[in-house]
Amino acid sequence: MLLVLWPLALVLVLVTPKYRGRIKGRLGFGLGKELRKIGPPTTGQRFWVHALSVGEVASVVALVRGLRKSYPEAQIIMSTTTRSGAEHARQRLGAQVDLFVAFPLDHILVVRHFLTMIRPDLYVQVETDFWPNFLALTAARKVPALLVNGRVSATTFDLYQRFAGFFRFLFGNFRLLAMQTKGDAARLVDLGLPAEGVVVFGNLKIDALMPEMAAEKGAGRGALGLPDNKRILVAGSTHRGEEEELIACYQQLRTAYDDIFLVLALRNVERGAEVAALARTRGLNPSRRSHQEQAGDQKGRADLLIVDTMGELPQYYREGSLVFVGGSLVAAGGHNPLEAAIFSCPVSFGPHMEDFADLSHDMLAFGGAVQVATDAELRQLWHDMLADEELRQQGGKLAHAFVISRQGVTNRHLEAIARLLESASLRK
Repeated sequence: MLLVLWPLALVLVLVTPKYRGRIKGRLGFGLGKELRKIGPPTTGQRFWVHALSVGEVASVVALVRGLRKSYPEAQIIMSTTTRSGAEHARQRLGAQVDLFVAFPLDHILVVRHFLTMIRPDLYVQVETDFWPNFLALTAARKVPALLVNGRVSATTFDLYQRFAGFFRFLFGNFRLLAMQTKGDAARLVDLGLPAEGVVVFGNLKIDALMPEMAAEKGAGRGALGLPDNKRILVAGSTHRGEEEELIACYQQLRTAYDDIFLVLALRNVERGAEVAALARTRGLNPSRRSHQEQAGDQKGRADLLIVDTMGELPQYYREGSLVFVGGSLVAAGGHNPLEAAIFSCPVSFGPHMEDFADLSHDMLAFGGAVQVATDAELRQLWHDMLADEELRQQGGKLAHAFVISRQGVTNRHLEAIARLLESASLRK
């Protein structure tokens, strides 16, 4: 199976621009030189944290900062797979991480080189990006591996079940699998993983976003290209097929409310020109976040803002009066609603939340979100909340209260890491 997967993985890396540009680093060229710059760790402890891209980096920010605080003398090495992930990691964690590297290509010789050079005492993987050779060799060297913020959607679980033997082997290389929800954990146990190795710790992104709450709503509008005197409607992580419906909804609402402004934050940022053209066909004047500096300040002239940049969505959620979570009006599985709820925004999403089924179910039961079946229902919901400030504030309070009820995720992970390190030292 591994011999079959390796050529396919290599082809994927070579044909995908976001992966291809880092090929030398992923083969390990220059790794020894970079490690010599930081020298050996003072305590002998070296932690390797891996995050695929921007979203995974954002999820693990609080945990990496917690590791630095709990183990001030240890070294933290962080790997990413995409270039955008690497840039985001340096921006968010430059003060906590000793060395940033590219994640190795999953060839036995390459992985051996990385493990021999880095010699980690702990490996922490964030959410996804599983590679069989890497995980097998890490386990063979008795390096405790921890999966954090793990989740298994229903769609992904179908794949796991079709190749159950392979995925049992893959996940069996982790010493501990820390999942976001009970449903995620149950799926891994159903796959055949031992229940004692699967725990439910919650979503790390809650703690990662908490410091951003300190920023006052409205204070950062100028830097974000938002008008000062409007109520902001944010549609986050939208997919093709949703923007047209959201724009139509916005246009109808504008006939009753002239103090609203729409933000479309695209899931795939390369679609900026496409969505801007769509807005123009509807008679609107869009501003694109990626072009705002070149175009100068467009506040007051644009009818809506298209966010076609990476890593900024939480800042727009912070400024939102109402939020819709994209990927849910179309069958794309939905996206994480916690990122908006943490900023006391009334949260809504469509019928397709399969990738966050357990979380969305819990939020709805708590009263921290509203689910709509169609764009017409979304328009009515937003109309009601724009007309009734008390209703809108109540929705935001419930969303925030739900997030607060889920705090403490980072500490649970840090306690588990301490146990893993102690167990590993006893095995030596």
